[in-house]
Amino acid sequence: MKLIKNEQTEKNTVKLTIEVDKEAFEKALEKAYKKNVKQIALPGFRKGKAPRKLIEKYYGEAVFYEDAVNFVCPDAYEFAVKEAGINPVDRPEIDIEEIGGGKDLVLTAVVTVKPEVTLGEYKGVKAEKTVYETKEEDVEAQIKADAEKNARMITIEDRAVEMGDITVIDFEGFVDGVAFEGGKGLDHTLEIGSGQFIPGFEDQLVGAKLNEETEINVKFPEEYHSEELKGKDATFKVTVKEIKVKELPEFDDDFAKDVSEFETFEEYKNSIKEKLDKANEARTKAEFENKVVDVVTENAEIDIPQCMIDNRIEDMIKEFGYRLSSQGMSLEQYMQITGTTVDTFKEQFKDQAEMQVKSNLVLEKIAEVEAISVSEEDVEEELKKMAEMYGMELDKVKTLIGENEQ
Repeated sequence: MKLIKNEQTEKNTVKLTIEVDKEAFEKALEKAYKKNVKQIALPGFRKGKAPRKLIEKYYGEAVFYEDAVNFVCPDAYEFAVKEAGINPVDRPEIDIEEIGGGKDLVLTAVVTVKPEVTLGEYKGVKAEKTVYETKEEDVEAQIKADAEKNARMITIEDRAVEMGDITVIDFEGFVDGVAFEGGKGLDHTLEIGSGQFIPGFEDQLVGAKLNEETEINVKFPEEYHSEELKGKDATFKVTVKEIKVKELPEFDDDFAKDVSEFETFEEYKNSIKEKLDKANEARTKAEFENKVVDVVTENAEIDIPQCMIDNRIEDMIKEFGYRLSSQGMSLEQYMQITGTTVDTFKEQFKDQAEMQVKSNLVLEKIAEVEAISVSEEDVEEELKKMAEMYGMELDKVKTLIGENEQ
């Protein structure tokens, strides 16, 4: 195995020409033959028993080339990358230059590499610091959130739907009098005012009576994910089957015992303030550090390959999907409800992804210049934080991180 040529074809792009000796390629051909022979039948031979030379004569010399190349290519590419001393940031484009005829295999790999970073000023830079403090209304909001989790659901039977009610509905949607796909639902739970449905739907349910069909007229957004429904007027026939309201518990010592490890409401409330204080301190610190990094990043010069930004966008969409799944919703369901698309996400994350890629490259360069290293313990701690953030098992996070680094 030999790296014949290493040339920069354009900025951040390198073309490697790699030679695999004929003996190594012959072993790969034999491996490809053994992999495929059981599926090959030749006249005069039982299936799976035909000699390789006869198969190559019958089907052509190239019959096993594809599998053989796939066998040798990963090792050849890894060898060439190491020999060239480059740092790829995307999958290579592989082409075959010479193959077969008892000769050495010659292939090329065009690969995008990590860009050079020219640091600007990064020591002693200044940034604005915003200090976050806990307010009384923040504590009350957290108490209310805990109360919401422990609320009783009271069934209402003597009035129409009001804003804030939790309803169970059957519905079916029509465009130009024709029912459309995905527009029908049975026993669907909907909190009025939650914004779960398209604009106007929930507002028009206010005043609807139990077990009576109500007609709702709405217009699908122009940016709706379904091409057939974009900007279309629609009519929904809705039947409210149940109306419920949340009854919050009294904020007393019994409530504190139910939602915490404390005996009194005062102790419970104080504990909430302590947690919020710590969260605000962490937020103050993190935002200030991010602002400093932003300044340092802006001072640097980098020509970032587009593939690095695109890959980061894909990761951000996956991360968003993980957060949704921890809340019991899939990314597909979220897009259906909100009328968004993958392209919408890509546009939404574009600037943030570019800034994150640039920041990471700058921080790597600073770590290199200042000889800063990260211990395995530091990495493990960060992975634990990610696992906690996404509500996932630590091993699962490690697996996903490993997949993204490949």
